[in-house]
Amino acid sequence: MHWTDGGGLRSVDAMTTASAPARPERLLATSVLVIGTGGAGLRAAIELAERGVQVLAVGKRRKHDAHTTLAAGGINAALGTMDPEDSWQQHAADTLRESYFLADPAIVETVAKHAARGIDDLVRWGMPFAREADGRISQRFFGAHRYRRTAYAGDYTGLEIQRTLLRRARELEVPVIDTVYITRLLVSDGRVFGAYGFDVVDGTPTVIHADAVILAAGGHTRIWRNTSSRRDENTGDAFRLAALAGARLRDAELVQFHPSGILEPADAAGTLVSEAARGEGGILRNALGERYMERYDPERMELSTRDRVALASYTEIAEGRGTPNGGVLLDVSHLPRETIFEKLPRVYRTLIDLQMLDITERPIEIAPTAHYSMGGVWVAASDHGTGVDGLYAIGEASSGLHGANRLGGNSLIELLVYGRITGGEAAEYAMGLTSIRRDPEAVAEARAELDGLLASRGAETPRMLQRALRDVMTEHAGVVRSEAGLLAGLEQLGELERRAEDVGVHPDIAGFDDLAHAFDLAGSLLAARATLECALERRETRGCHNRSDFPEQDEALRGSFVWSLDGGVGFEPVAEAPESWRALAHAPIDTSVAGKLVE
Repeated sequence: MHWTDGGGLRSVDAMTTASAPARPERLLATSVLVIGTGGAGLRAAIELAERGVQVLAVGKRRKHDAHTTLAAGGINAALGTMDPEDSWQQHAADTLRESYFLADPAIVETVAKHAARGIDDLVRWGMPFAREADGRISQRFFGAHRYRRTAYAGDYTGLEIQRTLLRRARELEVPVIDTVYITRLLVSDGRVFGAYGFDVVDGTPTVIHADAVILAAGGHTRIWRNTSSRRDENTGDAFRLAALAGARLRDAELVQFHPSGILEPADAAGTLVSEAARGEGGILRNALGERYMERYDPERMELSTRDRVALASYTEIAEGRGTPNGGVLLDVSHLPRETIFEKLPRVYRTLIDLQMLDITERPIEIAPTAHYSMGGVWVAASDHGTGVDGLYAIGEASSGLHGANRLGGNSLIELLVYGRITGGEAAEYAMGLTSIRRDPEAVAEARAELDGLLASRGAETPRMLQRALRDVMTEHAGVVRSEAGLLAGLEQLGELERRAEDVGVHPDIAGFDDLAHAFDLAGSLLAARATLECALERRETRGCHNRSDFPEQDEALRGSFVWSLDGGVGFEPVAEAPESWRALAHAPIDTSVAGKLVE
């Protein structure tokens, strides 16, 4: 049975691949497949559609609720609407300096140079940016920026960007299927030719033939106990898909811990309290009532950079000055109620909804929480190609921009810049192909993996193993690490990997979530191994990576640890920034906090 939908997708319910499947498979075909329906994936799909190239975007969670919607603070571009002296060169310099000089200068320059165009695209598509009385886009300070360059839409910037991109995708009739879990990329002779997966609602196995694939499936922060990622996102899916396809991972150990994630309820542990709470005057205190940032950054206090505030809070808790639940207290109750309702409405509503806590009256119990994967799939600066022909990675799935500490506001602009560039590169690649080989054995291997899990009735439960893994990573690869802890973590990881071989899957009338959890677990285990092995090799303290046994920064390690399934861990020195803006990156900037946010 053949049919064609409005987006030009071809679908066949047939057994058209070698080694007949145990049950009917859905076969889709498109020029370019985008895996992930958050901001990065949508921007790439829009670029392809605008160029007239057939595209299909798939994801495992509802497109209206992608992780992009959680981004609160803002998006960076040197527009100069508030500070005309700002420039893309200064934006690049601030990004490189904040990365502790681990970022790829070519990627940094590309993002900074093309950021204004990313904002222009959003404006053309109806993005409701906050504006000044004369119509200029408002821009505000974030920490470690020299000038005001962060545009925003209240504290719902990510949500508004997602809505804007979805609206544009609908206008272009981009087909989006947000119930497909991709389990394998299909590769033949080092060239990608599609992907394999299943529908999370009815379990239908799905083969997708594509001339090029763009991987935009997020990072791996869900492998820690406290995380700003929700249960079924950022579980390392992109890491596993890329690694199994022959790509490499870069900087897996470099994970940004946000200073303020809530601790309760357990199923929402890690949910963020926006750093706007500190920006508006919130105070951090330990269980003794001490305003402890005086010990760590007496000039900037609560408005220090993320890595410093997270380390300070971790230290207070580790040294016994935390709350009984293992947290510290963030207090905004001294602020006028009107200020909280005007400036922190999302924080206020979140705490009422989750804890029935009125932040105008009582402090919030928080702790550092795994927030952003600054590492990811190794990509080339020019097009975000992965080294596997026809396979690209963008957004949090990729690496190279953030180094050892992400500059606040850069993640949203990165997805717009490289979503557009990589979408264009994938279009050129796909249109330039004269032939492509689709290997039935690759499909058969992916099919066998899925069928094997569906037939499994092992004694281990995927979600229980996920929880155990999160405990291991929190204990041994959290804010502060050591060789002894990392080795212990690797030993415990090995045991979890062995237990995962006996995992049981039990789909039921409610859907195939259990099968999805099993693949989430597989991605998390691989991402955890890459993280632990790279963290062990980075014998220094730099930015987010704190080694108690190597407390100093080592110039010999200014570069990236790169991990692959076959090759383990290698090291790549980072290139020098171009002379046109290198000096700006090394020049001191004003670190006073008046009027600044650090989101």
